[in-house]
Amino acid sequence: MIQRTSLELSATIHLKDLGTVHRLGFGAMRIVGDGVWGEPADRQAAVAVVRRAVELGVDFIDTADSYGPNVSEEIIAEALHPYKEGLKIATKVGFTRTGPNKWVPVGRPEYLRQQTELSLRKLKVDTLDLLQPAPDRSQGGRRGAVRRAARTAGRRQGPRPGPVPGERRGAWKRPASTSPCPRSRTVTT
Repeated sequence: MIQRTSLELSATIHLKDLGTVHRLGFGAMRIVGDGVWGEPADRQAAVAVVRRAVELGVDFIDTADSYGPNVSEEIIAEALHPYKEGLKIATKVGFTRTGPNKWVPVGRPEYLRQQTELSLRKLKVDTLDLLQPAPDRSQGGRRGAVRRAARTAGRRQGPRPGPVPGERRGAWKRPASTSPCPRSRTVTT
């Protein structure tokens, strides 16, 4: 008798601009220290948990730059980079952390751009599958702030590069000349 995991039996869902993923994903908030703050008590155990989730068929991981802060994204990269084909990683930006269980939303375009760049580096990717901004109550709301941040994130020299053949409308990709990583991903605005 062959035993199947719950994930194998779970349904899939097609998400616009992201593709098809299992409805059962992996939330990486709890692989860091208490209060979603600092290093976990056992970093190697956290790395093993992330690896095991993907071994069991998880194809969607949800994380944030503020988990740790930074620790969750670093653990995911340590455990899984280079990423297997079909794995999608969503990350969130727009919160500062002043201590355990303390979250302060910041939606300024320059802050979102900075945190997006840092997430790209920590996850060791060129682009992101899904970028989720924190709610913003100023500067015309988060949609405008995210669009401004995505337009300029990764910009080192000159204007945004032209469209890449096969690139989805609205997608943004870091220029190849500044890319530290070979894997290509997409930030959808």
